[in-house]
Amino acid sequence: MMQVCLNGSRTAADGVAVPLTPESMAGSAAEAVAAGATDLHVHPKTPCGRDTLSPRVLAPVLSAIRARVPVPVGVTTGAWAEPDPAARLRRIRDWTVLPDHASVNWHEPGAEETAALLMELGVGVEAGIWSGTDGAEKFAASPLGPRVLRVLAEVTDTDPPVAVSSARALLSALGTAHGRPVLLHGEDGGAWPVLRLAGRLGLATRIGLEDVLVLPDGERAGSNAQLVAAGLAEYAASREGVTRDRPGRPAGGSP
Repeated sequence: MMQVCLNGSRTAADGVAVPLTPESMAGSAAEAVAAGATDLHVHPKTPCGRDTLSPRVLAPVLSAIRARVPVPVGVTTGAWAEPDPAARLRRIRDWTVLPDHASVNWHEPGAEETAALLMELGVGVEAGIWSGTDGAEKFAASPLGPRVLRVLAEVTDTDPPVAVSSARALLSALGTAHGRPVLLHGEDGGAWPVLRLAGRLGLATRIGLEDVLVLPDGERAGSNAQLVAAGLAEYAASREGVTRDRPGRPAGGSP
C-alpha cells in the first residue's frame, strides 16, 4: 500500500505544488493515483489556507476528489484543526459527506471519543501514533484498538539516522498493534529513510507533500505524483535488497 498525503498543514508559503483548493486537491490526487498511489490522505483547507473540520469545507473537497479517483480518501482530525475536543465532535457530527477514513492522533486530548464517534458513523479510523509521545502506551490500553482500520506509525524526528532509530523504537513500542495493519512513515529529513525502512520490513507506507518537499536526490518535488513515483521506486529497491540478502541466496543473485 502506498498512501499519498496531498498537503498536510503546508501552506502557500511551501510552494505552488501544494494543493490548497478542492480543485487543485482533486487534480493532484488524480495525478498521484495515476502514478501508483492506492489511498489518499488530505487536509481540507479554509480559503485562507488553514486546516479545518468544517462540513462546509470537507464536503466539496471530498466530492471533488471522488469525482476524479476511485481510491479511498481520508482526512485529518488533528487538534490543530479544532483544538477543543467537544467542538471537534460537534464538527464531525455535522459532516454531510463522510470520508472513507480519518486519522486520530492518540496522544491528543479527546482521541478516544473522536475515534468512537467516527466508528459509530462508519468511518474507518487510522490510529496516529507519533514518536516522542505517549500515544503507543495509550493505544495499547485502548479498547478501540482492535477496531481501527490501521495504525499510522508516525516518526517525527527529521534527522535521517535518528529517524530510522526512532522508527524501530516506535514499532517496538507498538508491539502487535492489536493485530491491525501498520503504515510506517517519516517527515522532512526522515521521510525517505523511514520509507526505505518500511520497504525492508514489508510495511505499508506513504509519501506526499505533507511529509516531504524534496525527492530522494534532494531536488524540489514538482508534484505529489513525482513523490509517489519516487516512493514506489525507493520502496521496490528496498524490497529487492531484502530479497538479495535473504539467507540461502547469493548476494546479488536472482530471486
